[in-house]
Amino acid sequence: MAKKPKKEQEDDSLSIEGEAAPTPATEQPQEQAAGPMLSVLAQYTKDLSFENPNAPDSLRSGLPAPQIGINIEIGRQMLENDNVEVTLMLRAEASRGSDVAFIAELEYAGLFAFQGVSVEEIQPLILIECPRLLFPFARQIMAEMTQNGGFPPIMLEPPDFAAMFREEMMRRAADAPTN
Repeated sequence: MAKKPKKEQEDDSLSIEGEAAPTPATEQPQEQAAGPMLSVLAQYTKDLSFENPNAPDSLRSGLPAPQIGINIEIGRQMLENDNVEVTLMLRAEASRGSDVAFIAELEYAGLFAFQGVSVEEIQPLILIECPRLLFPFARQIMAEMTQNGGFPPIMLEPPDFAAMFREEMMRRAADAPTN
């Protein structure tokens, strides 16, 4: 998989509401819908890869559990109509000593729309809330993929996207030129 933009996040103090497609039962008067809104327009798998280079030997019973390294990155792309595509890039590499047991890679994306969100609020939404919404689906795909590859399912712990955002903002501030 090609390298994508790195992850970023911030604090999650803004309340966000999900919104279903309007139906007569879910439509709200305009004055109630004036607060910040985040809508999920679509979710989809962009790229999926599973490599099991040493099968069937890597699947023999009695082998020690492989060591698994996990990498999670967040990509974003601004689209027309102020929509944003947010992509979670997950990579799991399992090995036993110098032998690769498997490599699982997933790019899982969502298309999001925002209403009533200020410029200051948009980055935390894109890099904290959107990944939080996508993660359970990406986790399930990774678990099923590794299980279908003959290994126990990987059950990824939810990342702290807010902490990742704060770390990225501190790194950017440290890298920024001072006047």
